Amino acid sequence: MAETTRRELIQKTAALGLGAFASAAVPLQSAAGRQQAAQKTNFFPSFLSEQISTAGATIHCVYGGKGPPALFLHGNPETHLEWRKLAPVLAQEFSVVMTDLRGYGDSSKPPDGENHAGYSKRAMAQDQVEVMEHLGFRKFAVVGHDRGGRVGHRLARDFPGRVTKLAVIDIVPTYTVYHDLTQQSATALFHWFLLIQPEPFPETLIGNSADFFLKSMMLRGAHPAWMEKEALDEYLRCFRDPAHIHAMCEDYRASASIDLAHDEANLSERIACPLLVLWGKEGPIGRFYNPLDVWRQRASNVKGQQIPGRHFLPEESPREVLEQLKSFLHS
Repeated sequence: MAETTRRELIQKTAALGLGAFASAAVPLQSAAGRQQAAQKTNFFPSFLSEQISTAGATIHCVYGGKGPPALFLHGNPETHLEWRKLAPVLAQEFSVVMTDLRGYGDSSKPPDGENHAGYSKRAMAQDQVEVMEHLGFRKFAVVGHDRGGRVGHRLARDFPGRVTKLAVIDIVPTYTVYHDLTQQSATALFHWFLLIQPEPFPETLIGNSADFFLKSMMLRGAHPAWMEKEALDEYLRCFRDPAHIHAMCEDYRASASIDLAHDEANLSERIACPLLVLWGKEGPIGRFYNPLDVWRQRASNVKGQQIPGRHFLPEESPREVLEQLKSFLHS
């Protein structure tokens, strides 16, 4: 990215009252050779980026800051860039780690596996534990939006000794979505049922109109003020990759198959760590569910509230999300 473009993005972030990228973070110093292994990253110039190998993938990771560790997991069709308006401020008080989930962004696209196991939330959760271990963190908080929230949910299930706190943004559990379906919720969540169709049907449809699909999902035909051109261009760069589109479909196919089996096995068990639930006032989750009631069936210590916005809340409503997360992570 050109220097002038990066400056413009920094200025826009500062105008939101969220601080400037350039002054926000001190890179982590968690392991020998970290500085040699990592590189500077354009959108987060005071952070470092690194390709970290796990048992099943290579995960693109961006990190910086100081203080207690917090792992941030993005949604679909986003990447770690989703956190650009929050991470610089949070990095003043926390060691912020942002990753691209396997299959997304600049992370690798592993094989599908039997019954889509290569894109199960269990496999994705395992990636994140290994990334945090690589950075020197055995215990950490997790913040996940959309698909990242589903990975965070599985992290808290499979690795309860690792996750100190969990925040999920604009989701209810996958099992709930598929088992409490109505005509209205199915209409709003139509892409869930498009993406799970057998290959190559959705891949072909989306690949032939990748820009249109992404813009329709995120912007609803408009170009809202919360989406900077630079950020949209970066999302489009990743989304135009056919391997990215296939991996996205596999993520959803896993949700409709192997993830449901994993979720069903844990239905009687409650997550022990504190859980923060945020959802958009204008989005579908609050229309079709009572998110707090749903999550209280799955976790013992739940709090949360709706905030302004539709679905992409860390980008649409960064001040409100930041306020909630800072309070939660400090509690």
